[in-house]
Amino acid sequence: MPLHREPRIPDPDTFYAELIASQRDLSDEQADTMLAKLVLILANHVGDRSVLSEAIALARENTLSARP
Repeated sequence: MPLHREPRIPDPDTFYAELIASQRDLSDEQADTMLAKLVLILANHVGDRSVLSEAIALARENTLSARP
């Protein structure tokens, strides 16, 4: 199963607002920990190692290309 790259989240603005709100009143360290836990929960839900590897590579590539 390939990684889905097209938008699939209904009402993405509301999802983004919920994600940001979930970090409100957390320290930077707590917010980082919460996001790491969220990634692991969703990775477990996906469960497909090839999809997870592709997602890791894409996120890393995107992060490196965004450097100033």
